[in-house]
Amino acid sequence: MDPLQLSGKHFLIFGVSNKRSVAWCVAKSLMSLGAEVYLSVRNEQRREEVKSFTKCENTYTCEVENLEEIKALAQLFAEKGIKLDGIVHSIAFANYRDGVPKFYETKREDYLQATQISAFSLVEIAGSFKSSLNPQASVVTVGISSTEVTAENYGYMAAVKASLNAMVRYLAKSFSSDTEVRFNSVDAGPLKTKSSAGIPGYLKNYLYAEQLTYRKRAISVAEVSNTILFLLSPLSSGINAQGIVVNAGMDFNYFDTNIVEKVTDIDG
Repeated sequence: MDPLQLSGKHFLIFGVSNKRSVAWCVAKSLMSLGAEVYLSVRNEQRREEVKSFTKCENTYTCEVENLEEIKALAQLFAEKGIKLDGIVHSIAFANYRDGVPKFYETKREDYLQATQISAFSLVEIAGSFKSSLNPQASVVTVGISSTEVTAENYGYMAAVKASLNAMVRYLAKSFSSDTEVRFNSVDAGPLKTKSSAGIPGYLKNYLYAEQLTYRKRAISVAEVSNTILFLLSPLSSGINAQGIVVNAGMDFNYFDTNIVEKVTDIDG
């Protein structure tokens, strides 16, 4: 049974880093549904680590900060005649080794590096792989659901993710001149992943965001992955240039009674 119609299709996944990553959850689900999956990781060391738990021989290296490596990987796929039905871009990086700076103290080099890796790499990947994408392929990236609020602890990455959302729309428009390739983002609420754990002060915000959800339970990696699978599927053919928010209603629950009572001591 193949309700999502993904069996036999070919997908390239950028960003598998560990067993808890969104990218691996997507890749694992695709493989279980009978799809052919190719993985791209940043370097040879990461490749060996990823192969040890994915058992995926179709694992390649590509440092997306380097355009030549993106082009080389795209050329390899073209030479092999691999036609892709979808690409998943699940990559983010920010230099927070010295903590999250106040936004006006953001260093130019840090912002440009984060933008290149986390956002503009989607543009370069899409352009480089265009000839290897089937005419009705689906490209999905992973954003955040809080780009329209000032999430102070996320620093300049919130602005970078907002840029990523804009790139999704412009890529969808530019590809529409000669293909039906779709571009969408899954804008997730705070997740419990290894990479997010590296953000200073993330745990407090994660627990706060969890209480803001209607159900009082945080979003899981699997829930984000399931939405990505749907967007990769032909069943979502009418969805293009969108940011699909997956956060259990967090962004509409600012006046939750329990939270209001905890931060105020006013009766009535």
